[in-house]
Amino acid sequence: MTAVSIYVVLSRSSTVLSRTIRLATRDEYTHAALALDADLELMFSFGRRRASNPFVGCFKRERLDDDLYRHMPELPGIVLEVPVTPQQREAVCAQVAEVLLDSHTYTYNAPGLVSGLFGRGSEDDRRFFCSEFVYQMLHGAGVCDLGVPRWKVRPQTLLQVPGEVVFRGDLKRFAAPRDPARAAASLAFRWPVPA
Repeated sequence: MTAVSIYVVLSRSSTVLSRTIRLATRDEYTHAALALDADLELMFSFGRRRASNPFVGCFKRERLDDDLYRHMPELPGIVLEVPVTPQQREAVCAQVAEVLLDSHTYTYNAPGLVSGLFGRGSEDDRRFFCSEFVYQMLHGAGVCDLGVPRWKVRPQTLLQVPGEVVFRGDLKRFAAPRDPARAAASLAFRWPVPA
């Protein structure tokens, strides 16, 4: 069986929101994203729509050179390689593709983020904060079960996902090892084929 992986990317920016979350939780990492490739080119999460406005969030493809991170001197973080079966990877990709195709119907779960910090929370199939989204994709594909409700999963909690740390440090300096034998990652959209 061919070994495949997906990646959980945890980070801590220098934004006011990130510093506030860190103060409240004492966690090292305050943001989570899910990457489908080792280069982190296909990286997705829920976060702010525009770098200048922390109050309006959305589902988005993230890049380490986004406006939000560009002017920060460093971006502390970790990249966790999570081994999965081809079927699990396909299930993760299908879930991400579904959210991507209907992204206008999903919103950032700011109320859930705040209530979760106080030990109260609820789940809504159309609202996510970053770590909630990452965990939902992993759990929904049968990759892991952390034994807690989705709303309780903080970025730091995702360190419990079975995998190997392949990078720790300044994510702005991250460069995935280039393996020419590794197939390029992509989202596969499989439409029903008429019989």
